Amino acid sequence: MTCPSTKEDIRRIVLDAGACRVGFAAAGPVGDSTRRRYDSWIAGGRHAGMAYLGRYGDVRSDPRLLLDGAATVISCAFDYRPSRRHPLFADYSLGEDYHDVLRSRLTAAAEVICSRYGGLTRICVDTAPIRERYWAARAGVGVIGLNGLIIVDGIGSKVFLAEILWTGEVGPDPSRLADICMNCGACVRACPGRALGGDMTLDARSCNSYLTIEHRGDLPAGLSLDGRIYGCDICQDVCPHNRAAGSTAIAEFAPSDALMALDIDALRGLDAGAYRSLFRHSAVRRAKLPQLLRNAKSRK
Repeated sequence: MTCPSTKEDIRRIVLDAGACRVGFAAAGPVGDSTRRRYDSWIAGGRHAGMAYLGRYGDVRSDPRLLLDGAATVISCAFDYRPSRRHPLFADYSLGEDYHDVLRSRLTAAAEVICSRYGGLTRICVDTAPIRERYWAARAGVGVIGLNGLIIVDGIGSKVFLAEILWTGEVGPDPSRLADICMNCGACVRACPGRALGGDMTLDARSCNSYLTIEHRGDLPAGLSLDGRIYGCDICQDVCPHNRAAGSTAIAEFAPSDALMALDIDALRGLDAGAYRSLFRHSAVRRAKLPQLLRNAKSRK
C-alpha cells in the first residue's frame, strides 16, 4: 500500500481535472444486503424497460471483474449545476454530453496517476455495470438520500458520478452511510409520479425522467407533463441540500445559447436535421426526435 501523501496527490490530480469531490475505497464485492436489495428491485420490475440493468449481475457486484487486478475504486463527483435553467430540459442535459466530458477529463487524470505511480486504470462513466452510488458512499464522497441520489456535503445532489478503477492500492476513505435526510421526505412528497419509495428506491415505471428519456412507445394514458419534456429535477429542486450550491465551474457544462433559445413551439417544429445540429454534442441524444415530439405533445 502506498503512503498517505500518494493518496492525497492522486486526489489533487482528480480535483484538478474538475471533480468537486474525490474518495477512495478498496475494490471488492459489494455488501450482501446491497446486492439483495438490488436483485429484489429488479425482480419487482421497478427498472421498467431498462433491461440492461438486470444484466452482468456478477460484474455489477464486484468491480474487480471490470479490470484485472483492480485494487482501488477512485470515486469522483462532478458538479453540473448550470448557471441558467431551461423550462423544457433537465439541468444535467444543458451542456455537452457528460459521458464525453468526464471520460476526457478522467483519462487525462488517469494518465498522470499511472505515469507517477504505475499500475493500470479503467475509466467508468455511467455506462459500465458498476454501482456508482454504492461506491461513492463507500469512498466517502457523499450519502445516498431518500431520492436515491448521492448528496455531497455543501454541493448537493446535482453531480455526475464516475470512477477510476486502479490496480494500485491506497488506504480507503471513511464511508458515508449515515442518514443525511433525517426523514425530511420533501422529495417523496413532491414527485409527480409518486415514484419514490421513501427508502432510497425508485419505481422507474412512474418516474417522469424515465418516461421522457428512456421509455419507448406511447406515454402512459392520462400522463400530462406540466414541466420538462426531457428529464425531471423536481425531487432535487425541493431538496434542502441543493439550496446553497452555486453553479458549476466546468465550462463544458455551460448551457448553449441555441438550446436556451429553444421553446416548446420551436421544438414541436424540429426536423431531423435541426435535431442533429442542436443536440450533436448533447446528452439529449438519448431521447430520439420522435420521443421528444411525443413528449412535447403531452406537455400542457
